[in-house]
Amino acid sequence: MTKKDWHPADIIAALHKRGTSMAKLSRQAGLASSTLSNVLSRPWPKGEWLIASALNVHPATIWPSRYANSAGPRLPRKPLPDVALTAPGSCKA
Repeated sequence: MTKKDWHPADIIAALHKRGTSMAKLSRQAGLASSTLSNVLSRPWPKGEWLIASALNVHPATIWPSRYANSAGPRLPRKPLPDVALTAPGSCKA
């Protein structure tokens, strides 16, 4: 059984239980007050981490569909041109 992403109302309620809001987190991060609400409708790693940090959980707990990948590490949807992508931990320095 796969886990479902939290409902947006549950995310907002969890933030309110912690004494904060989406707008307040946005402003604290130096963003416009409505910017963080984008994460409720589309993937945005920075926003996901801001919310998850405020709730003391990993973003994968809130959005398992965005982080679950049994095939390997999560790669960008549109890789940058002329950039070699490597799996985490495979760099030899």
